[in-house]
Amino acid sequence: MLENSLNRLELMVEIQPHQLGMRLDQALAEILSQYSRSRIKTWILDGHVQVNGTVMDKPKERVLGGEKIRIDTVIEEEVNHQAENIPLNIVYEDDAILVINKPRDLVVHPGAGNPNGTILNALLYHYPDIANVPRAGIVHRLDKDTTGLMVVAKTIEAQTRLVESLQLREITREYEAVAMGIITAGGTVDEPITRHPTKRTHMAVFPTGKPAVTHYRVMERYRLHTRLRLRLETGRTHQIRVHMAHIAHPLIGDPLYGGRPRPPKGASQEFMQVLRNFDRQALHATMLRLFHPITGEQMQWDAPIPEDMQQLIKVLQDDTKQHQDELDW
Repeated sequence: MLENSLNRLELMVEIQPHQLGMRLDQALAEILSQYSRSRIKTWILDGHVQVNGTVMDKPKERVLGGEKIRIDTVIEEEVNHQAENIPLNIVYEDDAILVINKPRDLVVHPGAGNPNGTILNALLYHYPDIANVPRAGIVHRLDKDTTGLMVVAKTIEAQTRLVESLQLREITREYEAVAMGIITAGGTVDEPITRHPTKRTHMAVFPTGKPAVTHYRVMERYRLHTRLRLRLETGRTHQIRVHMAHIAHPLIGDPLYGGRPRPPKGASQEFMQVLRNFDRQALHATMLRLFHPITGEQMQWDAPIPEDMQQLIKVLQDDTKQHQDELDW
């Protein structure tokens, strides 16, 4: 992918094998997730999309997998979002990218129920020129109450190259989490994810979903909980939360997939209070590694877990020590 001028964009991607039978606009929206499907459909209808060297103006055309796609178009802002003076915790910055350590209770991109007060609004305030970049340079997202590291592109060139790196799985994202239940060893969850058929705010494992792969390893075991380090190969909505719930180890505090807290027998009042009051998914994006989109240099950032998760882990550790004699592992 490369950018020819400030607002002109040339994209070159390949339809993936698992997309066999999908509509062209649907397949491209999955690959180029930083652009809306309606925008991609417009590009197709306007003749800006070539499939294997031939202009294709039918969004409903079915793909087979392996097609070479070229998009030559002009970028314009889809929506005039308002700039808002919201502080950002900037871990790293240069002329091409930003790396942000996102707090809890902050949405990344405006949407239904969150028209403003988001990271996108903050970016428009602190970096006015980022309005020229689709979605204000946002390349990937974190859920509202997931904390940790995310990268933002400051230019179209940086964004298109980062999106390509995501597609090629060249960006490494690792998380820390605390899950319910005792997990004895690490493993991989390789299960497709799609929108839940009846609960529209939920995602679910389903055979016709998009491919999703999550690797996890055990960092520490407690009496009825486990601290995990996880690495994403793909970046589906709610991926870690859905995958861990799927293997019967949902994350502590997860309002959508977690269920009720499960305190171990004989837990202290402090333990019970911390567990009851932990009101978000215990999930933190702790490490981000990528090749710089302009220089090609490999870069890595690490963000320590936030205070609320530190407190949660401490009471779990203390509880486990107090009942060490009762453990059978």
